[in-house]
Amino acid sequence: MPLKSSDSDRLKKTDQRLIALLSDRISLLAASEQPSLDEQLADVAPLLAEAGIPESVWAGVLNSCHTTLIPRYATNHVSPRQITIIGGRGRMGKLFKEQLSLVGNNVSVLEYEDWEYAEQLLSQTELVLVSVPIEHTVDVIKRAAKYLAPTTALCDITSIKTQPTQAMLEHHSGPVMGLHPMFGPNIKSFFGQKVVVCPGRKNDSFQWLLDFIKSQGGELIVCTPEEHDQMMVIVQATQHFCRFSLGVFLAQAKIDVQQSLTMSTPNYRQEIDIVKRLFSQNPHLCVDIMLATEERCDAISFLADTYSRLAKLVAMKDRDALIQEFEKAQSFFEEKINSFMQPLNTIAIQRDFQPKLHTNISI
Repeated sequence: MPLKSSDSDRLKKTDQRLIALLSDRISLLAASEQPSLDEQLADVAPLLAEAGIPESVWAGVLNSCHTTLIPRYATNHVSPRQITIIGGRGRMGKLFKEQLSLVGNNVSVLEYEDWEYAEQLLSQTELVLVSVPIEHTVDVIKRAAKYLAPTTALCDITSIKTQPTQAMLEHHSGPVMGLHPMFGPNIKSFFGQKVVVCPGRKNDSFQWLLDFIKSQGGELIVCTPEEHDQMMVIVQATQHFCRFSLGVFLAQAKIDVQQSLTMSTPNYRQEIDIVKRLFSQNPHLCVDIMLATEERCDAISFLADTYSRLAKLVAMKDRDALIQEFEKAQSFFEEKINSFMQPLNTIAIQRDFQPKLHTNISI
């Protein structure tokens, strides 16, 4: 139904005011250091809840405002650096190439079919970033290391950290660091995104890279490779399995997802959006994340056993047993989790893992 003339005029005037306010907001951000995405969301979360505006909508506005400021960082960048990304034509490698090139760095790409040029692309570069599938990461590190100068910084961005970091330290005598971007390749900037940092050797060589991520609004979380891998069993592998399972169930049951969304709750819409994003990714990447380590496979198996046990209680209609299971989990969350969570009408979760800082690296 088309808008009435009076409503159309009001909409135009509202848009004009909104545009003016966004212009003021971008000007204020450009003139000062930006607060983190979490801080900006926390400041207005009660207002958003009162107005019935989803936080995801406001987060989109914040990201868009930040994106307009990226050229400012390009002009402030001190000097271009020589960077080679192994796997730079993959989706995550391409994202890092775009972001690093945007601020004036000279970024080259080395793919599987380019190894005849490996010495040329690796020996004279300042940073080598390894962005290849999990199962190839260690082999690629070993293969690349023999071409690197002692001053070349070597870094990987895969989702496991212990084995790649050990391989880099063993096969390369120069600077080493492991990174794990806690996001997919569809983002437009690092603003509001978390990157786990696992220091290895000669960490100062990576300070410019960490500063760049922070300047883009990214959040750096420092921990050991072992701490990272332990937490990723829960944060990443089991979550992938839950959503993978839900997606397979919806497909097998031939659920009319579009119709279900017309009468859904906000939580259901959010979950479907997450599942949709999972299945928009490379299937090899998704499966490799679940199968990357024995610990991940064991945790997923334990989770599946839990599903099976609870499903049997449902099949038996054992109401009392299900209530007991709920109350046990409820006590766990009240005792262990509440101190790390804000009210549900603010931010879902602030930093849920704050490992001890094991390095004097400046972040």
